[in-house]
Amino acid sequence: MFDDCGVVDIIDRAVAGYSATVFAFGQTGSGKTFTMTGPPTISSPDHYGIIPRALRHLFEVIAANPNVKYTVRAAYLEIYNEAVQDLLNPSAASLPVRWKRNRGFYVENLFVVECEVLDDCLAVLEEGLRNRTTGAHALNERSSRSHSILTVYIDSRTLSADGDLRPTQKFGKISFVDLAGSERVKDSKTTGEALTETFNINRSLLVLGNCISALSDAKKKLQHVPYRDSKLTKLLMDSLGGNGLALMIACVSPSAQVLSETVQTLRYASRAKRIRNRPVVQMDPREELIAKLKAEVKRLRTENEQLRGTFEGGGGGAAPNDPRLASYYGAEMDALKHEHVCNPIFFSFGMTH
Repeated sequence: MFDDCGVVDIIDRAVAGYSATVFAFGQTGSGKTFTMTGPPTISSPDHYGIIPRALRHLFEVIAANPNVKYTVRAAYLEIYNEAVQDLLNPSAASLPVRWKRNRGFYVENLFVVECEVLDDCLAVLEEGLRNRTTGAHALNERSSRSHSILTVYIDSRTLSADGDLRPTQKFGKISFVDLAGSERVKDSKTTGEALTETFNINRSLLVLGNCISALSDAKKKLQHVPYRDSKLTKLLMDSLGGNGLALMIACVSPSAQVLSETVQTLRYASRAKRIRNRPVVQMDPREELIAKLKAEVKRLRTENEQLRGTFEGGGGGAAPNDPRLASYYGAEMDALKHEHVCNPIFFSFGMTH
């Protein structure tokens, strides 16, 4: 499944600087956590779930690019009863979800661990699974009572292809989301605190469904998308209709008793498949501006060389020192300076006579 479901490509894109998300959805007891992480006790890599295999592939890709300096960091959280808990620091109070123009929604004061080798990432995963909230009910003896999100940040520094000594920085990340399963109270027979958990799980999944429904319909997408109605959808905003990549794994049960839930899951996945994102490489804004300016200068130099070749070859037209050329390139440079007047980056462009 790992080789065929598209996770490998998602990891490669994250290493290249994109923001990506892999999440598993389905009714309770359908095997979401098993699919994502594998069995509770992992005896060998052959029994790894999606996340350990993805982390292993990530470090294989990094090892294959020794000329690029990578920094890998990881954070692990759960959303339990609409409160964000740090799974790497479980004794801390619930964490607030903030919003900034340049970051979007993020969790404030979330503990982030730098991971130099694969074992560091696997240790983060094991620690989070150990602290995650689980419970038992009539449908599942080990039911996840929260949504969990493991985020791996992949920062890279590499020299540009034109030999410029200034390194290019990219900020990729990949989030692995294990959603709590939807459940019917009359079937799960939950009471007391477990009933409150069920209510909050179903509520957040309903909001997620509303967002997917709105984004999959071109007419509704132009209207309001209720991201702010749940902390789960706030944190998944980039993945749903944003500038990132998303992969949904729909988990279903073969049992006839939950046929209606299986059909609902498949409809959920069908709507999610119609969402169209606009993925972009995550770079520092100033470096992105510099890259655009370099590309523009390269284009102008290419035009300069083509014109010079035409003149020297007797193709007619203006001479290399013709005032018309100076006027043309002067207008091009003035346009560039005017376009980036708020970000003063100075450079020179000359033409050989």
